[in-house]
Amino acid sequence: MRIGISGYGQMGVLIRQKALAWGFAVSEVIDPHGSAAEITAREISSISTRPDVIIDFTHPKAVIANIEQCGELKIPVVVGTTGWYDQMGQVADIVKKAGIGLVWAGNFSLGVNLFLRLVETAGLLMDRFPQYDAAVHECHHRYKADSPSGTAQMIGDIMIRTLGRKSETVSDSPESKIGEHQLHLSSTRIGSVPGMHRLIFDSEFDTLILEHRARSREGFAEGALAAAQWIFGREGFYNINEMMESVIGGVEDREHL
Repeated sequence: MRIGISGYGQMGVLIRQKALAWGFAVSEVIDPHGSAAEITAREISSISTRPDVIIDFTHPKAVIANIEQCGELKIPVVVGTTGWYDQMGQVADIVKKAGIGLVWAGNFSLGVNLFLRLVETAGLLMDRFPQYDAAVHECHHRYKADSPSGTAQMIGDIMIRTLGRKSETVSDSPESKIGEHQLHLSSTRIGSVPGMHRLIFDSEFDTLILEHRARSREGFAEGALAAAQWIFGREGFYNINEMMESVIGGVEDREHL
């Protein structure tokens, strides 16, 4: 498989290393500003060879144009960039019109996606115990471009879906008290933390915490490469949960909790 990498920051470098270790060819490395010797093009539209899949870890302001260029060249794309989800409908239309495949995730880590399944089960269970309030907190390195993280938003979406008493997420610093129907998503940016996500249930008597901590970015890179293998030969607009359901199957009978 020939991989193209859009964005040659820390994740792009790691994806290239992992791709070569997996026996893939890295035919293009696209970055508009970088100076690394591995960079072959400044934008996707100017590449000289056609990869089988392009993996995008760039910036929220660049990702829509990158997807459009992938569509014009009929190249499937894996999107690990976050912060563009308010344009989800536009991206789905681009993918459908171009007839390509796209799989996106707020986080491609296998551990995170298993964690999200635990989050869903916890939400279904805790829905029966209204004495527990809920909140989400995430912590990442100080260079992360978006806040809250895409994964935190995914956790929030799961809680809104499974906890009947929560109908709205609040991610800015609240200027007044949080409403009972609101789920607070809070963020910290510090140092070089690869990523930490925490789901908290709190009552008058005790606190329950589910937490995932990334030790390195390698898990994200391997997940993105697995997604590249999965999306190759497919058409359509997919998220990581649909990919996971396809690969490992659904968790049956969760609704009985």
